[in-house]
Amino acid sequence: MEKREQVFIANQWINADQGKNFDVFNPAIRRHIGHVPDCGRAETDRAIHAARQAFETWGVLLAEERAKYLHDFHDAIMDHRNDLAEILTEEMGKPLREAKGEIIYGASYFKWFAEEARRIFGEVLPSLRSGTQSVVSREPIGVVGAITPWNFPSAMIARKLAAALGAGCTMVIKPAPDTPFSALAFGDLALKIGLPSGVLNIITGDAPEIGKALCESPDVGKITFTGSTGVGKLLAAQAGAHMKRISMELGGNAPFIVFDDADLEQAIKGAMLAKFRNSGQTCVCANRIFVQKGIYDDFAKGLAAAMAKIQLGDGREKATTQGPLINQAAFDKVRALVEDARANGAEISTHGAHVGTDGMPSKLSQDGLAKHGLGGDMEGYFHPPTLVSRARQNMRIYREEIFGPVAALFPFETEDEVVQMANDTQYGLAAYAYTQNLGRAWRLSRALDYGMVGINAGVVSHVRAPFGGIKSSGMGREGSHLGLDDYLQVKHTLFGGLDA
Repeated sequence: MEKREQVFIANQWINADQGKNFDVFNPAIRRHIGHVPDCGRAETDRAIHAARQAFETWGVLLAEERAKYLHDFHDAIMDHRNDLAEILTEEMGKPLREAKGEIIYGASYFKWFAEEARRIFGEVLPSLRSGTQSVVSREPIGVVGAITPWNFPSAMIARKLAAALGAGCTMVIKPAPDTPFSALAFGDLALKIGLPSGVLNIITGDAPEIGKALCESPDVGKITFTGSTGVGKLLAAQAGAHMKRISMELGGNAPFIVFDDADLEQAIKGAMLAKFRNSGQTCVCANRIFVQKGIYDDFAKGLAAAMAKIQLGDGREKATTQGPLINQAAFDKVRALVEDARANGAEISTHGAHVGTDGMPSKLSQDGLAKHGLGGDMEGYFHPPTLVSRARQNMRIYREEIFGPVAALFPFETEDEVVQMANDTQYGLAAYAYTQNLGRAWRLSRALDYGMVGINAGVVSHVRAPFGGIKSSGMGREGSHLGLDDYLQVKHTLFGGLDA
C-alpha cells in the first residue's frame, strides 16, 4: 500500500484548490518523506457536502448492511497491516512492533461495532392514555467532524470511524499534520471494500480553518476530537455556539501509585508499560509515580534497571524498543520539564542504550541529554529514558503532562496522603495503583477521581471497555457498548388515535 499525497473527498483523490502542499518528515531521521495538500474552508465545505449527501442513504441502511461493511473494513486492515504499520512508523517514529499492535488494536473496533450496530435498540413505553403508544428510538446524528492526533494516528481514527459508521453516521476526518499518511490510508481501504461515495472523507491542511468550518457548518451534527485540552476547549466553545454534540478525549496527568505491599516486580513491569509505551507520548501515560517510602529505594533501583534495557533508535530497526519524540517542540518541552526538576532539587539520571547503524547498542552519555538528539548517526528527536528521583509538588512535572520518556518518582507515606496528591490536578483520564490489599483496591477504585483506573494493571484500554475521562480530560466515551451513544440521538414518538 503506497502513501497517498492527495485528500479523499467523495471517493476521489484530489489536490488543494490553490495547489498548496505542506511537507511531512520522519522524526527519527528528520528527513522529508512526502507532502500532502494544504486545504482550507472551501475543500472542507465540499467534504461536508459529500458526507451530507451520503448520509441520506447510509443512515437508513439496515444494520446488517452496515455491519457487513465494517467487517470488510476490519478484514482489509488486517490484510494490509504490515504496510499500514510501516507507513505509521515512518511518519510517527514508534517501533514497528508497536505500530503493528496499533493497527491490530484499531481493526478490532470495526469488528466490535459491526456487532454493536445490530444492537441499537429502542423502547416501547407503557401507554399513558387509551389509544396512544409512546416509542423511543435512537437514530444516527448525521455528519461527524473528527479531528485526530498524531500519537496514535491509525487507532484513534479507527475507534471513532467504526462507531460512527456502525451508528449510521458519515464522517469528515482532519488528521494531525505530523501524521497524515496513516489517515489517508483509510481512503484506500474504503475504496477496496466499496464503501459508498461520501461516507468517509479525509482532508488535510489549515487546522484552525478546517476546525472552524466543521464547527460552523449546519450540516455537521457532531464534533469528536482527541488532542490537547487547550485545543479541545476551543473546539468545544466553537461547536457549542452552534449547539453541536461534542465528545472530547483530552490531556492527562495520570498518577501511578505503588504501595509497600505491592508485588514489586509486577509494579515495575506495569510502570514500564504505563510510562514508556510510545516513548511516553500517550494521554494515559503514568505522569506522576507515587511510591510509598518503605519500598521507594527498591522500586527506584528496579525501575532504573528496567529502563537501562530500553534501546532507542529508528522504529524500522528490529532492535529498537523506543523511538523518537514527534518533533522539536515536543523535545524542547520534555527537556524544559527535566531541567526545571533539576533546578528544584531533583536527582536526574538517564538510562537506555541507543541502536547504531550497525545494530549494536552503545550507552548514552550525559552529553547525549544535552544535545537535541543523540548525535552521531542518530539525528532524530530522541530523548533518553530519564529518571527524576525525589520529585516534589513544586516542580512543573507535577502539574504538567510530560508526553515523553521521563519517569518522575514522588515519595509518600499514607493512603490518604497519596489519594489527595493523585487527585490534585485538573485532569481525570487514567490512574493506576499497585497493592495486594483487597480493601484498599476497592477504596482506590472509588476515591481516585478518574474515568479509568487500573489496579495492578499498567494498561487499561481494550475494545470492550469504555475509554474516556472526566474534568479537563474530556467528555464522552469511546469503545464498549457505550461507544455508539455519542453518535446517536434519542427521539420520542407518541402515536395517538390507535383505538379509532
